[in-house]
Amino acid sequence: MKVAIAGATGTMGRLVAQQALGAGHEVVSLARAEGIDLRRGDNLESRLSGVEVVIDVLNVATQRRSVAEQFFSETTRTLQRAEAAAGVAHHVCLSIVGCERVASGYYFGKRAQETAITAGPVPWTILRTTQWHEFAEQVLGFFSVGPFSGVPSMRVQPVAAVEVAALLVELAGGAPRRELVELAGPLQAELVDLARAVNERSGLGRRLLPFTVPGAAGKAMRSGALLPTGPGMRGQQTFDEWLAQRTGH
Repeated sequence: MKVAIAGATGTMGRLVAQQALGAGHEVVSLARAEGIDLRRGDNLESRLSGVEVVIDVLNVATQRRSVAEQFFSETTRTLQRAEAAAGVAHHVCLSIVGCERVASGYYFGKRAQETAITAGPVPWTILRTTQWHEFAEQVLGFFSVGPFSGVPSMRVQPVAAVEVAALLVELAGGAPRRELVELAGPLQAELVDLARAVNERSGLGRRLLPFTVPGAAGKAMRSGALLPTGPGMRGQQTFDEWLAQRTGH
């Protein structure tokens, strides 16, 4: 099967490409390095020639609602127009568990993306996941000044990124579901505890400053709005196992 990956050069995109190649699929990268502009669609249709499935793991680093909504909406509509013209049969996209329950800029963008997908011309499957194990380290750089790192109060249920990638490829190999599929990690925790463990075990030397995000969005994150609300698929690797593997302890 010929699979195109939008965002193939990012953290998740590289893992998806590895999983797809390991499963025997032919991989096409949709990235600026190949001269592809996923907002305007330059050279996109020809790049999709013979592609059966597109896996969209594009990302944008912003908390501004207008920027997030515009990016995710534009790239999705551009992708789907080109997919329809090229005869792509399945659009698979990565999203976030509970994104509709948190009134924050980035999550508004993911909701706009989902809306564009479900209204688009290409049969689809959306995989929603909880935060990845790597998020606990990434957050140390989000709100940092000198040696200090602010860590928001947030209830999480982290999942291994490699397990997310494997499921995306598995879904791509099946028929379009036209539904939301959820994958969460095996255990819940407070984000600050995970960030502290990464900081100590990796020897990063950061000084953590826990803080509360104001407003409804912060309250939602603290109360577990980004957690699954019922039974469903769960990843196998715990955060502690991931951290031990990563640090060699």
